[in-house]
Amino acid sequence: MSSTTTSATPLPNSPYPHMLAPLDLGFTTLKNRVLMGSMHTGLEEERNGFDKLAVFYAERARGGVGLIVTGGIAPNFRGRIAPHGSQLSFGWQTKKHKKVTDAVHKEGGKICLQILHTGRYAYHPFNISASAIKAPINPFKPRQMSERQIKKTIKDFASTCELAQKAGYDGVEIMGSEGYLINQFLCQRTNQRQDQWGGNYENRMRLALEIVKASRKKVGTDFIIIFRLSMLDLVEQGSTWDEVVELAKALEQAGVTIINTGIGWHEARIPTIATSVPRAAFSWVTAKMKKEVSIPLITTNRINTPEVAEDILSRGDADMVSMARPMLADADFVNKAAADQSDSINICIACNQACLDHVFKQKRASCLVNPRACYETELNFETAAQKKKLAVIGGGMAGMSFAIYAKQRGHEVTLFEAKDQLGGQFNLAKNVPGKEEFIESLKYFTSELSRQNITVHLNSAQTVEQLKAADFDDVILATGVVPRIPAIDGIDHPSVYNYQQVLSGEATIGNKVAVLGAGGIGYDISEFLTESGESHTVNLDLWLKEWGIDQEISHPGGIEGVQQVQPESARHIYMLQRKDERFGKSLQPTTGWIHRAALKKRTVEMIGGVSYEKIDDQGLHISIDGKPQTLEVDNIVICTGQESQNQLAQGLQDANISVHLIGGADFAGELDAKRAIRQGAELAARI
Repeated sequence: MSSTTTSATPLPNSPYPHMLAPLDLGFTTLKNRVLMGSMHTGLEEERNGFDKLAVFYAERARGGVGLIVTGGIAPNFRGRIAPHGSQLSFGWQTKKHKKVTDAVHKEGGKICLQILHTGRYAYHPFNISASAIKAPINPFKPRQMSERQIKKTIKDFASTCELAQKAGYDGVEIMGSEGYLINQFLCQRTNQRQDQWGGNYENRMRLALEIVKASRKKVGTDFIIIFRLSMLDLVEQGSTWDEVVELAKALEQAGVTIINTGIGWHEARIPTIATSVPRAAFSWVTAKMKKEVSIPLITTNRINTPEVAEDILSRGDADMVSMARPMLADADFVNKAAADQSDSINICIACNQACLDHVFKQKRASCLVNPRACYETELNFETAAQKKKLAVIGGGMAGMSFAIYAKQRGHEVTLFEAKDQLGGQFNLAKNVPGKEEFIESLKYFTSELSRQNITVHLNSAQTVEQLKAADFDDVILATGVVPRIPAIDGIDHPSVYNYQQVLSGEATIGNKVAVLGAGGIGYDISEFLTESGESHTVNLDLWLKEWGIDQEISHPGGIEGVQQVQPESARHIYMLQRKDERFGKSLQPTTGWIHRAALKKRTVEMIGGVSYEKIDDQGLHISIDGKPQTLEVDNIVICTGQESQNQLAQGLQDANISVHLIGGADFAGELDAKRAIRQGAELAARI
């Protein structure tokens, strides 16, 4: 192997001297220390999806990222994510991959193929693993791999590595973390074999090393091999730190170019990438490994600004930083940072709503704050053939999204907001503990309005007469929603507030509270009202203690036997819902469990199948299965849905003014910024 240089010589006269410094790998040099981490988009399986992937990755290469890693591609059929998942096993399959590599290289970028065998996580009945132990997140139980299957899998990894080289990739990433097949062999949790592939750790790590050795033999020395190493499993019977170090050193000897940090198995009950996780929450893990090996190390998870990346690299915690979702949010992330324009970066808020939640549902990934992500061939904002004079009524996320994209097309846009600030419901959401990142989206969208010189009028509610007199060609109603108030006797009692009044700080709330409604807003309100002291999202030490993570990693998996520190609850909360069903059923698939766990820690009392009878000075009168009871609470908070605020629409239509409804004004479901921003963008693209 060629020698490598990992120490970052800061780039002189650079706004981010460590992040933008090149990384010399001996046989090739990466232009900076930013890796676009692997993320499945769903385009891998779509018809003509590789044509779209080529454009998607080319934009990120043009945006300045040092190295790209693709979404996971299986080395054989049994390793596929799903029955129709992507696989690279045959020469004829390289043609479509070459579209991607050619597009990236044309933009001056480098790209690696991630080779991913899902093992027992494969969502099909042909899955296999080290042992026949079913994953708690998969209905399909795997079969234990035979000796022959293991040896064939090693050959398949090496063959895929060789095919990747032929397809023009600059390297591969061998996925050995997150609880996938290689990780399943490493841990006693999933490997109960007694042959040469199980038992002691030397046997359990044999598969990982044999795959690397076979792959290196196929591709020679001048080809990047990244190994994604699970440094912190966050599951019981996971690897000990000594085992992780032993494997890392063996991987270095086996010919790995770079080691990438993997954090947590998919089945782990500890959040690792959600918005409530502190920024750079796990760079300390990579820093521990820096003392053990000499090849470059990549750190990952919740790194979303150039400042965070620079801080990690300047401390010497890692040699590179991995950012996947931030590159969905803004393809020009690195170029903007290099131009000292970090305030113009569209920051990833780690909401998961359009990326991981979509992939979980087998839909194409995108991004809540950037609806163009993965739609680069379909959603564009070319100069309009006919430029229009447009009025946007409402400065929430839908209205700002439309205004920004419409102005890009050359339209004359004026935005009117009835309140004294822009942002709509995001101004409330940012106050919820764990959603502090929403502030970044408010900064970006409001700054973008200013950068594009869009005329904005605050404290400016509009009438039909005013809009007609101004002679706008089209009016876009983005006036949002108002809380739905249920018909309960005594609903106007002074102890009753709606969620907007609570989150805005208008309401003074007592110690015992009934929250009516168990949707996303009900959970947000309950977390807001139970938070005591500083939000753990902005205090890493408190967050690690809350989730029982051992920074010494002296326990298997970093958690086994570690007591979680239960946070104090500021109030006693009753969360109520009319339906007699599981609480949190409507929450997002990849983050809902986190919200449920948070309220359980804070001992929120959840009561379903409730009929609301009346509210009076005694409190809230309810009945359950026909049996009346009274909750003696200080306050009642209404979180029972929303109603569209679109009263202007009919008047505008009657005045023969072209009107379009977007966001909550169009449909008042659960507050949905993803739909609001996308609706704004799509209307702007066609108006």
